[in-house]
Amino acid sequence: MMSGLSVLFDYWRSSASYRVRIALNLLGRDYEARQVNLLTGAHRAPKYRAINPQGILPALVIDGRTLTQSLAIIEYLHTTTEGSPLLPVDPVGQHRVRQLSYAIAMEIHPICNLGVAAHVTTLTGSGDAGKTAWMQHFIAKGLADFEALLTQGETGSFCVGDAPTMADCCLVPQLYNADRWGVDYSGHPRLSRAAESARALPAFIAAHPDRVGPPRE
Repeated sequence: MMSGLSVLFDYWRSSASYRVRIALNLLGRDYEARQVNLLTGAHRAPKYRAINPQGILPALVIDGRTLTQSLAIIEYLHTTTEGSPLLPVDPVGQHRVRQLSYAIAMEIHPICNLGVAAHVTTLTGSGDAGKTAWMQHFIAKGLADFEALLTQGETGSFCVGDAPTMADCCLVPQLYNADRWGVDYSGHPRLSRAAESARALPAFIAAHPDRVGPPRE
């Protein structure tokens, strides 16, 4: 079992950090959030790289350990929290949740990272219009694929069954990004239903970027 107060190195609009905030809230884990401003490059500074050598967010310090990579953090929290619903108990259910989580965190997220999009626009000279087109294309494709995956198994009120899992922790932040970039996903009823169920929960409401807000510097 975990003990002590966790410290989350966070950024309000980081979807990876958003996932972990949701998971911490769902499991009732108290934590202190420390904002690392991506816009000022604070994640690349030696001070933060001493915590996470990759220079990416989030990082969670707990019980003297530093954990990185959002899904690995969420699985750690699940494993060390009695009664956690974030992964089912059966292997098939666990695969299902991981399948859906990876579809977002490993397929959509990396290619829609702001650093990747910025580099593409630099190479192509396409500017903000090119960045928006890039984001819209890949987020829309990724969400269509996610919806297709949902048709292959039982869903329920949430992505997998009638309780939020790691998959929902990934879906809601990705839809926040979709809204930011003007991606219409209203034609995907299964993911929309799961998101509506999740967004109504206090754990998801409290983790929303609007509740966290930008760093004050």
